[in-house]
Amino acid sequence: MPDFSRERDAMVDSQIHTADVTDRRLLKALRTLPRHAFIPKSKAAIAYADCEVEAAPGRWMMRPRDLGLLIHAAQVQPDELVLNIASGRGYAAAVLSRMAETVVGVEADEALVRKSSDALADAGCDNTAIIGGDPMKGAPGQGPYDVIFVEGAVEDVPRAWFDQLKDGGRLAVVVRKGMSGKATIFTRSGDSIGHRIVFDSTPRLIPGFEKEAGFVF
Repeated sequence: MPDFSRERDAMVDSQIHTADVTDRRLLKALRTLPRHAFIPKSKAAIAYADCEVEAAPGRWMMRPRDLGLLIHAAQVQPDELVLNIASGRGYAAAVLSRMAETVVGVEADEALVRKSSDALADAGCDNTAIIGGDPMKGAPGQGPYDVIFVEGAVEDVPRAWFDQLKDGGRLAVVVRKGMSGKATIFTRSGDSIGHRIVFDSTPRLIPGFEKEAGFVF
């Protein structure tokens, strides 16, 4: 049986530390949460590898490095409310739950809602709830949010996501155009949206986000 604890340590030491991720809460979450429990058992052998992992047909978990860097850039605070868009099997929500006060995940696939809810419960993430819904619309009934985190890439960012940010809130997402992808932090200030690009990344597009979804960056 694989030594998953040792593999987690190796993942953090070789993929996360080397990318200059320094938030101790984030490092602890990545080092202790069982990433392999949030993917199909048939993929467990590559749970901690430096690659994307197919968590369900057509749905991919980001590389550990990219996930860690993007969460780090969002600067999640302990008293904040976070929305996890396209939460999949719940791993990103689990990591975020160790950093925020409350995490809400929105997922269109009802089977993934059930699987992720079970995995989060098993991991003791009792400040996290996954709800069924259209990721493109977010979850306005639970917001507004301090942070919106998107697992996967989009070509265009829906205006609805910006509308659900608090003043000073951050949206962390990879905006991909063809073969080029930019991990970007959008920040709301009043009615204005600013942005900064934090690193290059090309995760898979989230199904349904291949075409224009509203706001064009």
